[in-house]
Amino acid sequence: MRLFLVDDHPVVRAGLSALVEGEPDMEIVGEAGDAETAVAGVRATAPEVVLMDIQLSDGPDGIETTRRLLQLPDPPRVLILTTYESDADIRRAVDVGATGYLLKACPPEELFAAIRSAAKGESALSPKVAARVMSHARSGPPSLTGREAEILNLLAKGLGNRAIATRLYVTEATVKTHLVHIFGKLGVDNRTAAVAVAVERGLIRLS
Repeated sequence: MRLFLVDDHPVVRAGLSALVEGEPDMEIVGEAGDAETAVAGVRATAPEVVLMDIQLSDGPDGIETTRRLLQLPDPPRVLILTTYESDADIRRAVDVGATGYLLKACPPEELFAAIRSAAKGESALSPKVAARVMSHARSGPPSLTGREAEILNLLAKGLGNRAIATRLYVTEATVKTHLVHIFGKLGVDNRTAAVAVAVERGLIRLS
């Protein structure tokens, strides 16, 4: 299996390379510490699996980089390998199409098994992450109030908090409160991600 490493810490990449060298069916074909280098490197080396950290150096994070990689003509499988385990990060990774999500604290055997599963197109989640995903699946999609959906639609049109407040005849503080509730329901931490997730899940529709 041809692997590509994306992590902004050279020491981490070196450690992963040393681990993989002991596996006869795996080889590292490239590595990167930022989004632009990652996309260019994956284009050039055509790996089967990319191990992707979430926190990268200046520029897009690992989840946005994953989205870009999966838009390539011959996209690789992307396995998130990170220290972050927030609901927002997990949901974003799943929503953009990551094949798996592992924590860096996992034992090497779990990592190797996940890489092999990802190469076959099978999902690979660490036990803690899998439990969270199943919990969200059982709870069903988030339910937005009419006002929250209205605010999301205005966000999608590019309006800022002040403009939204003026349009809806409410205070900016009220808009901010609604946004906090919206972010929590959608498992995101910014306006752009909120709109993207809401559109993907059919909660709002772009006109």
